[in-house]
Amino acid sequence: MSGTTLQPGTGRIDGAHYLPTRVEEIHWGWLPTASTPPVLSVQDGDTVTIDTLSHEGVLADQGRDPVAYLAQFGVTDVLRDAIDVAASDLANGADDGPHVVTGPIAVRGARAGDVLRVDVQGLEYRVPYGFVSNRHGYGALAGEFPEDDHSLATREVDALVSNGTVSHYSWITRSAGRDVGRISAGGGRHVEFGLAPFLGLMGVAPDTEEAVPSVPPGEHGGNIDIKHTGIGATLYLPVLVDEAKFYAGDPHFAQGNGEVALTALEASLRATVRLSVVPAADASSVVGALRNPVVETSTHWIPTGMDTDLDEAMRKATRNAITFLHTRFGVPRSVALAYLSATGDFEVSQVVDAVQGVHCMIPKVDWRAWS
Repeated sequence: MSGTTLQPGTGRIDGAHYLPTRVEEIHWGWLPTASTPPVLSVQDGDTVTIDTLSHEGVLADQGRDPVAYLAQFGVTDVLRDAIDVAASDLANGADDGPHVVTGPIAVRGARAGDVLRVDVQGLEYRVPYGFVSNRHGYGALAGEFPEDDHSLATREVDALVSNGTVSHYSWITRSAGRDVGRISAGGGRHVEFGLAPFLGLMGVAPDTEEAVPSVPPGEHGGNIDIKHTGIGATLYLPVLVDEAKFYAGDPHFAQGNGEVALTALEASLRATVRLSVVPAADASSVVGALRNPVVETSTHWIPTGMDTDLDEAMRKATRNAITFLHTRFGVPRSVALAYLSATGDFEVSQVVDAVQGVHCMIPKVDWRAWS
């Protein structure tokens, strides 16, 4: 990738509609709900290009000053929307989620009981860098990491961390024909890893007027952090309120299943999605009887399970995978369980978002004769 920064309104806009991240329209740490007015309204089947904004570099423990924070890494071309959000009077305290949530988008014709189909058509890097952060009290090893409140291992490239947060800066470059992240490992050494961008947070408005935090995922989708939702993937979400009210955020350049440190490689993306309504009467042909998020790729169907307890999330993912096979294809439930035990791969989506996630990889090739 190039070292350029994709500022709001610049570069190619592939969608029929364009939605930047504007201070007066976003939600910082909270999700749109049933009573939230839409910031954009589109027809069923329309495409929308959304400039999503990463929270890393904007948060209070990084100084809430992205210009100063990024300067220590040699970054001088800072996203204008990052500067605007940081300089705004929007609150973002210890009880708020970190995510900058863009939306909601009303999809005309969507009704509660329908399914919203979200086709991810494009993901462009907006910046040539990202961060992986570990904060006290969070992550798979909360209480064990960060091990060093002074962040000595990363001090050579990150001199402005506070409260014991360790934010690993990652350069984005090309190596051996692929886009890679490059993190300092001390002593002049670096570790590289491949990139696979996706939006960690895509969802519909929950059917409530109460405040809903952005961190825990649920039936509405939200912060599901499933790395398989990249370009070419489809996310099916149950419509819970009329017009669906779709939103997006938490952009990632890469993530391992589990997201064990707390964050993935967090970095801003320009996403183009197609938003289509699957009427309730037709929903069984795509998701069976499920009323929670389902991902589809070119090779797999991916039912999900979520709970505050990882064991229960696993059980829910198993039940949902059985329900998917039984209600979409008519396979007996006992056969579905046997099949899943033989070949279904259950992966931990993430263990860091209060509500933990497990998803099941069902190979499409096994069901070609049933379609």
